Amino acid sequence: MADHDVDRAESPGPAAVDSLRWEERPEGPVLVLLDQRRLPAQEVELVCTDVPALVDAIRTLAVRGAPLLGMAGAYGVALAAARGFDVDESAELLARARPTAVNLAYGVRRAQRAYRDAMSGEADARQAAAAALAEARALHREDARASASMARHGLALLEELLPGGGYRLLTHCNTGGLVSGGRGTAFAVVGAAHDKGELRRLWVDETRPLLQGARLTAYEAARAGMAYTLLTDNAAGSLFASGEVDAVLIGADRIAADGSVANKVGSYPLAVLARYHHVPFIVVAPASTVDLATPDGAAIEVEQRPGHEVTDFAAPAIPEAGAGAATGVPVAPLGTQAYNPAFDVTPPELVTAIVTENGVVSPVTGAGLAELCAPPGRGAGQDVRGPR
Repeated sequence: MADHDVDRAESPGPAAVDSLRWEERPEGPVLVLLDQRRLPAQEVELVCTDVPALVDAIRTLAVRGAPLLGMAGAYGVALAAARGFDVDESAELLARARPTAVNLAYGVRRAQRAYRDAMSGEADARQAAAAALAEARALHREDARASASMARHGLALLEELLPGGGYRLLTHCNTGGLVSGGRGTAFAVVGAAHDKGELRRLWVDETRPLLQGARLTAYEAARAGMAYTLLTDNAAGSLFASGEVDAVLIGADRIAADGSVANKVGSYPLAVLARYHHVPFIVVAPASTVDLATPDGAAIEVEQRPGHEVTDFAAPAIPEAGAGAATGVPVAPLGTQAYNPAFDVTPPELVTAIVTENGVVSPVTGAGLAELCAPPGRGAGQDVRGPR
């Protein structure tokens, strides 16, 4: 599914999964998505011809993962512009599709700004649409480069913390090429360790209720030829207790200014387990996921998902059923209410390090994050380390 206008050469190792591409068709441009709701059983493409279709794909998790949501948002603005829809209205629909992942709004605003800047100059609507598309493609390329940089920084950190290789790494949710323009975030670090022969075992949390670990991370690990083992989320504690985990690697959907990390629900319990068992807990995410305008974890809006995802086993919405419909096997009595937050928030004191394309911050502090994410020429690109 490679977009020929996006260069993946920056990502080392086996080819990443391509999750979206822009296509010019006789009837007009479209955004083509790999429908992640269908994996691993089927590799099915979903064609979006307008923004409402893309918003539905985002809300029902056909396309997901913080970096990829940023790209989808940017391409969505370009799609609206190219097809003659109201760009500002489309941008608002996209930015509000999922509230926790900051990258979605980040990508939307970048493409929207490029469109507005072009329209305020000498450009016509067609040229402004081309400017929005160019910005989306630039973001796509940047993410591929960021993925490769995160892999390098993350592997170097592992080698520093755990000399000798033979890593047994535990991950939660899905952070590979399915969420990225490159090889991913946390999964890119795992892939770098695998490439060097330093990965002994990847422990893959099943990631209930929507099974992103079982359906997506295991799918990517198998494609990469990794040694991996799937476990239910509540089995992680026994792994830690038996000394079978050397480090935890997760991604992030939003990192607040103080270093609080919002990620797929279930991440916070892993951080608590890791602290108790003296195991490094490492977050890998692009700098665009750091939201310095959100002061702390309490200020992060946590998305609440439909209850049927919990009361029905393996129940993400699929196109035939429509958005929000229950499609899995009922496992609770009819009428059961469910608590289903999509994310939880891990406080900075439980995070060993945050890895971005700019480097590593450890220990995690607000000042360290701000320095790591500073504009070029003001400190960005340097590790921010202190005593551990």
